[in-house]
Amino acid sequence: MPAATNEYELTLEDHTMTITNPYKPLWPEANVTKLDYIRYLLLVSAPLLAYAKDRLLTVIRYPHGIHDKHFYQKNAPDYSPPWIQTSLWENTRYVLCNDQATLIWMANQAALEWHVSFHRAQDEIPTELVFDLDPSTDDFSVVIETAMLLKELLDELHLPSTVKTSGASGLQIYVPIELGYTFEQTREVGQFVASYLVNKHPKLVTIERLIKNRGTKLYIDFLQHWRGKTLPAPYSTRAREHATVSTPLSWNEVPHIHPTHFTVHNVPDRLHAQGDLFAAVSSPSHRASLDAILSFLQRK
Repeated sequence: MPAATNEYELTLEDHTMTITNPYKPLWPEANVTKLDYIRYLLLVSAPLLAYAKDRLLTVIRYPHGIHDKHFYQKNAPDYSPPWIQTSLWENTRYVLCNDQATLIWMANQAALEWHVSFHRAQDEIPTELVFDLDPSTDDFSVVIETAMLLKELLDELHLPSTVKTSGASGLQIYVPIELGYTFEQTREVGQFVASYLVNKHPKLVTIERLIKNRGTKLYIDFLQHWRGKTLPAPYSTRAREHATVSTPLSWNEVPHIHPTHFTVHNVPDRLHAQGDLFAAVSSPSHRASLDAILSFLQRK
């Protein structure tokens, strides 16, 4: 394709769309253009869509790249093509990111971050229990230490866990659970687990919501896990200088990584070599029961 091309057509799943400004730099320091970005999304679309399918989608759009103005978009644009699937939830017409064509059409609108709900559009049933580890400093070793302590506790509770980077400064830990619990129940379990860690390691972690009161402690956010709220989808890019990606990990890797290690440039090769490390959450062969923990908490 000649370098002078300002736009071209791409057909996916019988839907033809125009890709505009393909050479616009979206992550200038990382040398990632819109065309590079679209290539990245096509390479990771299968595992990204496997988790995002039928979930309420919120994107963050950066029309002129990560250093310019940006805005959150929940409502499907009025000019969306008719084949874009949507769902109405609490008076908002959300896009459902259910296929490659939707993914690339949204990417052409400079949607650079993909945040999805913890439940599917057709119900309000949480599909997993989630902990977001949010550090108060740049010391990532604190995130690693907390993640490994949380993994140890979840193992003791017989709860299987999968970890991914946020793509920013933290880690996020997912426990696929049996379908049918309410968010009130998952919050009860999340609070119990997080509070236990705070009691055991009061100098390391906190569940204090106010940033000014956290000091240097890592915040274990169990409150984000709620109906309508979101976290970045696995393989979502983030609007950070290095074009980082929210990347699933093996637990053996966790002590040795930093979120900046995983970018648009290397995640597709990693995915090809290792497979989708988030498959245990996207398509779980086992979903954990929370019954025993909830029974214990009711007896307290």
